Amino acid sequence: MYEIIASGGLVGLVIFFLSLSAVALVVKYCLDLRREKIAPSDLAMQLGTLLSEGKISAAEDLCRENPCPLSFVTALGLQDNDGDWSEIEKTLEDAVGEQSSKLFRKVEYLAVIGNIAPMLGLLGTVLGMITAFQQIAISQGGAQGPELARGIYQALVTTVEGLVVAIPSIAAFAFFRSRVDQLMMELSYTTLQIFLPLKRHRRRMALQAKMRETGVRTPPPVSSLGENGR
Repeated sequence: MYEIIASGGLVGLVIFFLSLSAVALVVKYCLDLRREKIAPSDLAMQLGTLLSEGKISAAEDLCRENPCPLSFVTALGLQDNDGDWSEIEKTLEDAVGEQSSKLFRKVEYLAVIGNIAPMLGLLGTVLGMITAFQQIAISQGGAQGPELARGIYQALVTTVEGLVVAIPSIAAFAFFRSRVDQLMMELSYTTLQIFLPLKRHRRRMALQAKMRETGVRTPPPVSSLGENGR
Protein backbone atom coordinates (compact mmCIF):
# COMPACT_ATOMS: atom_id res chain seq x y z
CA MET A 1 0.00 0.00 0.00
CA TYR A 2 2.82 2.39 0.88
CA GLU A 3 4.53 1.70 -2.44
CA ILE A 4 1.34 2.48 -4.34
CA ILE A 5 0.86 5.77 -2.49
CA ALA A 6 4.52 6.69 -2.94
CA SER A 7 4.35 5.93 -6.66
CA GLY A 8 1.85 8.76 -7.04
CA GLY A 9 4.59 11.26 -6.27
CA LEU A 10 3.90 14.62 -4.65
CA VAL A 11 0.39 14.75 -6.06
CA GLY A 12 -0.39 11.33 -4.59
CA LEU A 13 0.92 12.49 -1.22
CA VAL A 14 -1.39 15.52 -1.26
CA ILE A 15 -4.35 13.27 -2.12
CA PHE A 16 -3.40 11.00 0.77
CA PHE A 17 -3.49 13.92 3.22
CA LEU A 18 -6.86 14.93 1.79
CA SER A 19 -8.14 11.45 2.53
CA LEU A 20 -7.00 11.75 6.15
CA SER A 21 -8.74 15.12 6.41
CA ALA A 22 -11.94 13.64 5.00
CA VAL A 23 -11.89 10.80 7.54
CA ALA A 24 -11.29 13.25 10.39
CA LEU A 25 -14.19 15.44 9.22
CA VAL A 26 -16.56 12.47 8.96
CA VAL A 27 -15.71 11.42 12.52
CA LYS A 28 -16.16 14.98 13.78
CA TYR A 29 -19.53 15.42 12.06
CA CYS A 30 -20.75 12.07 13.38
CA LEU A 31 -20.03 13.32 16.89
CA ASP A 32 -21.30 16.89 16.44
CA LEU A 33 -24.40 16.40 14.28
CA ARG A 34 -26.46 14.66 16.91
CA ARG A 35 -29.80 15.66 18.36
CA GLU A 36 -28.41 15.92 21.88
CA LYS A 37 -25.68 18.26 20.62
CA ILE A 38 -28.02 20.52 18.66
CA ALA A 39 -31.20 20.52 20.76
CA PRO A 40 -30.77 18.61 24.06
CA SER A 41 -34.12 17.29 25.24
CA ASP A 42 -33.36 18.01 28.91
CA LEU A 43 -32.51 21.63 28.14
CA ALA A 44 -35.66 22.01 26.04
CA MET A 45 -37.83 20.72 28.90
CA GLN A 46 -36.18 23.04 31.41
CA LEU A 47 -36.58 26.07 29.15
CA GLY A 48 -40.20 25.22 28.44
CA THR A 49 -40.92 24.91 32.16
CA LEU A 50 -39.25 28.24 32.96
CA LEU A 51 -41.15 30.09 30.23
CA SER A 52 -44.45 28.55 31.30
CA GLU A 53 -43.76 29.92 34.77
CA GLY A 54 -42.80 33.33 33.39
CA LYS A 55 -39.17 33.09 34.56
CA ILE A 56 -37.54 34.87 31.62
CA SER A 57 -34.32 35.82 33.45
CA ALA A 58 -33.81 32.27 34.67
CA ALA A 59 -34.29 30.99 31.11
CA GLU A 60 -31.69 33.45 29.82
CA ASP A 61 -29.23 32.32 32.49
CA LEU A 62 -29.84 28.68 31.57
CA CYS A 63 -29.10 29.46 27.91
CA ARG A 64 -25.79 31.09 28.84
CA GLU A 65 -24.81 28.11 30.99
CA ASN A 66 -25.56 25.57 28.25
CA PRO A 67 -24.15 26.83 24.92
CA CYS A 68 -25.62 25.00 21.93
CA PRO A 69 -27.74 25.91 18.89
CA LEU A 70 -30.95 25.51 20.91
CA SER A 71 -29.80 27.88 23.65
CA PHE A 72 -28.52 30.35 21.04
CA VAL A 73 -31.87 30.47 19.24
CA THR A 74 -33.84 30.63 22.50
CA ALA A 75 -31.67 33.44 23.89
CA LEU A 76 -32.20 35.55 20.77
CA GLY A 77 -35.94 34.99 20.99
CA LEU A 78 -35.97 36.04 24.65
CA GLN A 79 -34.20 39.29 23.75
CA ASP A 80 -37.35 40.31 21.84
CA ASN A 81 -39.60 39.34 24.71
CA ASP A 82 -41.06 42.85 24.93
CA GLY A 83 -42.20 42.82 21.30
CA ASP A 84 -45.15 41.22 19.54
CA TRP A 85 -45.24 37.51 18.91
CA SER A 86 -44.69 38.10 15.20
CA GLU A 87 -41.39 39.81 16.00
CA ILE A 88 -40.33 36.96 18.29
CA GLU A 89 -41.24 34.39 15.64
CA LYS A 90 -39.24 36.27 12.99
CA THR A 91 -36.24 36.38 15.33
CA LEU A 92 -36.48 32.63 15.94
CA GLU A 93 -36.64 31.92 12.21
CA ASP A 94 -33.60 34.10 11.53
CA ALA A 95 -31.67 32.47 14.38
CA VAL A 96 -32.45 28.96 13.10
CA GLY A 97 -31.40 30.05 9.61
CA GLU A 98 -28.13 31.38 10.97
CA GLN A 99 -27.40 28.10 12.75
CA SER A 100 -28.30 26.18 9.61
CA SER A 101 -25.92 28.25 7.49
CA LYS A 102 -23.14 27.79 10.02
CA LEU A 103 -23.51 24.00 10.00
CA PHE A 104 -23.76 23.90 6.20
CA ARG A 105 -20.51 25.86 5.89
CA LYS A 106 -18.77 23.27 8.04
CA VAL A 107 -20.17 20.32 6.10
CA GLU A 108 -19.12 21.90 2.80
CA TYR A 109 -15.50 21.07 3.57
CA LEU A 110 -16.29 17.51 2.47
CA ALA A 111 -17.65 18.81 -0.82
CA VAL A 112 -14.46 20.82 -1.33
CA ILE A 113 -12.34 17.70 -0.77
CA GLY A 114 -14.62 15.73 -3.09
CA ASN A 115 -14.09 18.30 -5.84
CA ILE A 116 -10.37 18.84 -5.36
CA ALA A 117 -9.34 15.17 -5.14
CA PRO A 118 -10.28 14.15 -8.72
CA MET A 119 -8.73 17.36 -10.06
CA LEU A 120 -5.49 16.46 -8.32
CA GLY A 121 -5.81 12.97 -9.75
CA LEU A 122 -6.16 14.47 -13.20
CA LEU A 123 -3.10 16.62 -12.54
CA GLY A 124 -1.14 13.52 -11.57
CA THR A 125 -2.35 11.80 -14.74
CA VAL A 126 -1.11 14.66 -16.89
CA LEU A 127 2.23 14.77 -15.09
CA GLY A 128 2.64 11.02 -15.51
CA MET A 129 1.92 11.20 -19.24
CA ILE A 130 4.37 14.10 -19.57
CA THR A 131 7.02 11.93 -17.93
CA ALA A 132 6.27 9.08 -20.33
CA PHE A 133 6.43 11.27 -23.43
CA GLN A 134 9.58 12.93 -22.10
CA GLN A 135 11.27 9.54 -22.14
CA ILE A 136 10.16 9.08 -25.73
CA ALA A 137 11.55 12.48 -26.67
CA ILE A 138 14.87 11.87 -24.92
CA SER A 139 15.35 8.50 -26.60
CA GLN A 140 14.12 9.91 -29.93
CA GLY A 141 11.37 7.34 -30.16
CA GLY A 142 13.48 4.44 -29.01
CA ALA A 143 12.10 4.23 -25.45
CA GLN A 144 11.22 0.73 -24.30
CA GLY A 145 8.30 -0.40 -22.16
CA PRO A 146 10.12 -0.26 -18.80
CA GLU A 147 11.15 3.34 -19.47
CA LEU A 148 7.54 4.36 -20.15
CA ALA A 149 5.99 2.30 -17.38
CA ARG A 150 6.94 4.69 -14.59
CA GLY A 151 5.09 7.68 -16.05
CA ILE A 152 2.04 5.63 -17.06
CA TYR A 153 1.96 3.92 -13.67
CA GLN A 154 2.03 7.29 -11.89
CA ALA A 155 -0.78 8.55 -14.14
CA LEU A 156 -3.03 5.59 -13.34
CA VAL A 157 -2.27 5.59 -9.62
CA THR A 158 -3.07 9.27 -9.08
CA THR A 159 -6.29 8.91 -11.06
CA VAL A 160 -7.43 6.04 -8.87
CA GLU A 161 -6.36 7.83 -5.67
CA GLY A 162 -8.34 10.92 -6.62
CA LEU A 163 -11.49 8.92 -7.32
CA VAL A 164 -11.13 6.80 -4.18
CA VAL A 165 -11.05 9.97 -2.06
CA ALA A 166 -13.67 11.93 -4.04
CA ILE A 167 -16.48 9.36 -4.19
CA PRO A 168 -16.81 8.71 -0.41
CA SER A 169 -16.34 12.43 0.33
CA ILE A 170 -19.21 13.46 -1.94
CA ALA A 171 -21.40 10.66 -0.54
CA ALA A 172 -20.61 11.74 3.04
CA PHE A 173 -21.36 15.37 2.15
CA ALA A 174 -24.79 14.42 0.80
CA PHE A 175 -25.54 12.42 3.94
CA PHE A 176 -24.50 15.15 6.38
CA ARG A 177 -26.30 17.83 4.37
CA SER A 178 -29.50 15.84 4.73
CA ARG A 179 -28.71 15.36 8.41
CA VAL A 180 -28.34 19.11 8.93
CA ASP A 181 -31.72 19.72 7.25
CA GLN A 182 -33.37 17.22 9.57
CA LEU A 183 -31.74 18.64 12.69
CA MET A 184 -32.69 22.20 11.76
CA MET A 185 -36.32 21.20 11.29
CA GLU A 186 -36.27 19.57 14.71
CA LEU A 187 -34.59 22.64 16.20
CA SER A 188 -37.26 24.92 14.74
CA TYR A 189 -40.06 22.71 16.07
CA THR A 190 -38.45 22.47 19.51
CA THR A 191 -38.02 26.23 19.88
CA LEU A 192 -41.64 26.83 18.88
CA GLN A 193 -42.73 24.35 21.53
CA ILE A 194 -40.56 26.10 24.12
CA PHE A 195 -42.09 29.48 23.27
CA LEU A 196 -45.67 28.13 23.13
CA PRO A 197 -46.60 29.45 26.62
CA LEU A 198 -45.21 32.86 25.70
CA LYS A 199 -47.12 32.78 22.41
CA ARG A 200 -50.39 32.07 24.20
CA HIS A 201 -49.70 34.83 26.69
CA ARG A 202 -48.99 37.33 23.89
CA ARG A 203 -52.20 36.42 22.08
CA ARG A 204 -54.22 36.69 25.29
CA MET A 205 -52.75 40.11 26.05
CA ALA A 206 -53.41 41.28 22.49
CA LEU A 207 -57.02 40.09 22.71
CA GLN A 208 -57.57 41.84 26.02
CA ALA A 209 -56.06 45.07 24.68
CA LYS A 210 -58.32 44.93 21.63
CA MET A 211 -61.37 44.37 23.81
CA ARG A 212 -60.47 47.32 26.00
CA GLU A 213 -60.14 49.52 22.94
CA THR A 214 -63.53 48.47 21.57
CA GLY A 215 -65.22 48.66 24.97
CA VAL A 216 -66.05 44.97 25.05
CA ARG A 217 -65.90 43.30 28.42
CA THR A 218 -62.91 40.98 28.80
CA PRO A 219 -64.10 37.35 29.03
CA PRO A 220 -63.25 35.42 32.20
CA PRO A 221 -60.57 32.72 32.10
CA VAL A 222 -61.50 29.29 30.84
CA SER A 223 -61.27 27.77 34.32
CA SER A 224 -63.79 30.21 35.79
CA LEU A 225 -66.13 29.59 32.86
CA GLY A 226 -66.01 25.91 33.67
CA GLU A 227 -66.86 26.57 37.31
CA ASN A 228 -69.85 28.80 36.42
CA GLY A 229 -71.16 26.16 34.07
CA ARG A 230 -71.46 23.57 36.81
